[in-house]
Amino acid sequence: MTGLPLRIIKKTQHLLVEPVPSIKAEPDESNEHYFHVVNAGPQDNPFEGGTFELKLFLPEEYPMAASKVCFMTKIYHPSINKLGRICLDILKDKWSPALQIGTALLLIQVLLSAPNSDDPLENDVEEQWKTNEAQAIETARAYSRLYAMNNI
Repeated sequence: MTGLPLRIIKKTQHLLVEPVPSIKAEPDESNEHYFHVVNAGPQDNPFEGGTFELKLFLPEEYPMAASKVCFMTKIYHPSINKLGRICLDILKDKWSPALQIGTALLLIQVLLSAPNSDDPLENDVEEQWKTNEAQAIETARAYSRLYAMNNI
């Protein structure tokens, strides 16, 4: 790893030595600020059985600025929009330099485990989750089958 600040090298090594369960994160070979992430859908929910590809980017200001994370696999979730952006406070205004990359990835896993968010990014998806949860869950399962199974 050349040309990277020591703090980013240390955070990267920490992630590789202590991986997050159900999540695989590997640095991109051509740009060490980018990580390829594969997140296994949590058990007992509509995302179970899916493998969701994400991209993680460490800005130059990291760890003073939050990492940027985006879903590349299409997903039906109230806190993840059609472009893959994630509404999660630690990726925005609640970020702390003390947080690890793995912590952010783990909290994304938690977000998948509990899709009924109070801070939706997709209002129509959140509305369906509140008014017809069974249909929302079935739609999320259908998206998972269509976009997140056998895609890696």
